[in-house]
Amino acid sequence: MSEIHKILSDIWGYNSFRAGQEEIINHLLNKKSVLAIMPTGGGKSLCFQIPALLFESQTIVISPLVSLMDDQVNTLKDLYVKAERMHSDMSEDVRAHAWEQFKNGEIKILYISPESLMQKSRISELQALKISMFVIDEAHCISKWGASFRKDYEQLKDLKTFFPEAIISAFTATADEETREDINNKLTNGKGKIFLNKFNRPNLSLAVQEKNNWRSQLIDFLEQRKNQAGIVYCFSRKDTESCALFLRESGFKALPYHAGMEKKEKASVQDMFMTEDNLIICATIAFGMGIDKANVRFVAHISLPGSMENFYQEIGRAGRDGLESDTLLMFGLQDLFQRRKHIYDSEASEEWKLKEGQRLESLMAYCDSAICRRQTLLSYFEETCESCGKCDNCLNPPQMIEGTEYAQMVLSAIYRTGQSFGANHIIDVVRGVDSPKVKQRAHDKIKTFGVGRTASADFWKTFIRQLVSSKYLKINIKKYGALQITKSGADILKGELDYFYRKISFNTPIKEKRIKPETIDADTLDDEKELFSALKSKRMELARKRRVPAYIIFPDATLHQMLLHKPKTLEEMAKLNGVGPQKLEKYGEDFLAILTKS
Repeated sequence: MSEIHKILSDIWGYNSFRAGQEEIINHLLNKKSVLAIMPTGGGKSLCFQIPALLFESQTIVISPLVSLMDDQVNTLKDLYVKAERMHSDMSEDVRAHAWEQFKNGEIKILYISPESLMQKSRISELQALKISMFVIDEAHCISKWGASFRKDYEQLKDLKTFFPEAIISAFTATADEETREDINNKLTNGKGKIFLNKFNRPNLSLAVQEKNNWRSQLIDFLEQRKNQAGIVYCFSRKDTESCALFLRESGFKALPYHAGMEKKEKASVQDMFMTEDNLIICATIAFGMGIDKANVRFVAHISLPGSMENFYQEIGRAGRDGLESDTLLMFGLQDLFQRRKHIYDSEASEEWKLKEGQRLESLMAYCDSAICRRQTLLSYFEETCESCGKCDNCLNPPQMIEGTEYAQMVLSAIYRTGQSFGANHIIDVVRGVDSPKVKQRAHDKIKTFGVGRTASADFWKTFIRQLVSSKYLKINIKKYGALQITKSGADILKGELDYFYRKISFNTPIKEKRIKPETIDADTLDDEKELFSALKSKRMELARKRRVPAYIIFPDATLHQMLLHKPKTLEEMAKLNGVGPQKLEKYGEDFLAILTKS
């Protein structure tokens, strides 16, 4: 038995390591720096605690939350490991005593906050000691693109200068590619090896609902989960209190938790949650990080999280014991507005705001996804999987509508504008909006300009999100959110692949002095399938002659108008949405001939 396996067995009582742990431990024992991305419940703490026991000198763990320090240090002490912590909830005398013990070599592992560590006097005293390793937990906090709630984490980049001989190890549950690069560059000048463990949590079921009445939706979700522990994430402090009150009135045991509560009250709520198995915590994001409760059976969001990373971390607090657990995310347009406002009201840099806005858009793409939720979630972290068979989309596949022409409109606009613009600009081009930006770049002159004017901006926003979530488009964060066409998206553009989208309920055409563009229902479309087929055949014939995509002639929505109103003259056809003077002159007679024969 190797030394690390013996420690694992003798101290922690485990027979084997979890996936990825042993490789990280051995890398650290070779005195090489590490950045490890491991999902919640993946066993991050063992990866640095075992090397810390084997190193000749001491280890310092920089941790963001009091609860996290208390949980881990108390667990280590229970295992007779010489560990201590220093944080703001301890008296000055107790902190001073812990510091003296560490300086005297009586403590092997010291947990400390970044604010306390990075004081000049503290750094000076530490430089007189021999520190084997610094561990940065929740390392995404150091990134300029990561969570911005602890600015002091930024100073940790100086550790490599102050302690050039020490190993730097960093751990977090989630970080996209750019965030990983940023963390690694700051902490190790890019020299740390990045370990990227699998993000898939097969025991978590995923569901998303458009928010109509969160109270009734939440009760429906909780009815099957009575007497189970869970977390309901809310947007604001006020929301946590109203949610907890509502759940108590509905017969559940629930308490609020937010950053505005007194320390003693927060500690009491945390203690109750850790010891009781039927308590629901209604919380802001202030709750959960470092809470090592294995049997959280569900996590619900009654408002939109801030980003895909935040969402992944928050649902990761369910099912840490590996047993089946459920998640539910409710979202609405008001949530999106609140999140965007929260980003842009921040005092952070404009570049940071842009990046966070794009991450929020990725989360919205997840919400709008028509394919397996797990596939969409993992694709954000550049990971693939088979359809899970138990998310809402797998169990109840959404109504899908053929939308190849719509997709080609968007893809063509993106292609013809150089794949260098975000969704808002592309929507302006497709809808024919004469914005200053469109005119300045002469995008009102391209063939795609205005081809989708019969659909609303809200429709196109959701449609584009679905193209992103289905991986026909990608958002290039490094190019300020530019939409770019993937290989499968190019297949749609070339007409080699059909596209189906999830039904969008607010496809309201813009107001024009024309015939009201009623939506054609499935029954009408079925009754008129022969006429519709004839119209589409004529459209394809004309498109091939002109060597343009079919929608350039007329989009499906305009063909639907022809089916509904069956104009008998060119004057009647001119009143249909999508039939302008030029198109009427070019194609009116051809389509009128088919309609008058029906």
